[in-house]
Amino acid sequence: MTAKAKLVVGIAGGTGSGKTTVARNIVQGLPLGSCVLLEHDGYYRDFSQLSMEERARINFDHPESLETELLMRHIQELREGRAIEKPLYDYVTHSRSTKTLRIEPVPVVVVEGILIFTEEELRELFDIRIFVDTDADTRVLRRLQRDMAERGRSLESIIKQYYATVRPMHLKFVEPSKRWADIIIPEGGHNAIATDLVIEKLRRVLGA
Repeated sequence: MTAKAKLVVGIAGGTGSGKTTVARNIVQGLPLGSCVLLEHDGYYRDFSQLSMEERARINFDHPESLETELLMRHIQELREGRAIEKPLYDYVTHSRSTKTLRIEPVPVVVVEGILIFTEEELRELFDIRIFVDTDADTRVLRRLQRDMAERGRSLESIIKQYYATVRPMHLKFVEPSKRWADIIIPEGGHNAIATDLVIEKLRRVLGA
């Protein structure tokens, strides 16, 4: 019998909040093969038809930059027991890869992203909603380290983007979406107690 996703968990929070760490810890804390992770920012729209200068001006912190309709369709397909082709995104070139990653349906699907609670249709697909709440200064430093080390960005470009789009969009979309959370985890991946409680809840649902 084909497996179906029984539970979909949404994990939101500001950039650098530690939501990805929480999501990965949850996946690793569940039995092997019982959980998959979908990253919302892997669903950025393909901007390869634009010049690099034009791509650099895109507001990647606005909901319209993401193909959320594809993510919702993928969640629904996993719910119904069908495999999906998860998109892969190149953050250096701001373009979607021609390759995809095949994801088979499993009992638990974890979805993480800064904007996953902002749109009602997507929000309603989650059985459990978790918001990772971390101080702004900590989030900024983490973003600086990540973008310089993993995405080849300069310090100047990161700071410019932060004040132009990241901070305004956080205040407009991300922070207000916290009210939709069932659980709020302070300090992200450093809060092992909260993460362990979530894992234990999921294991009980799985009967593991």
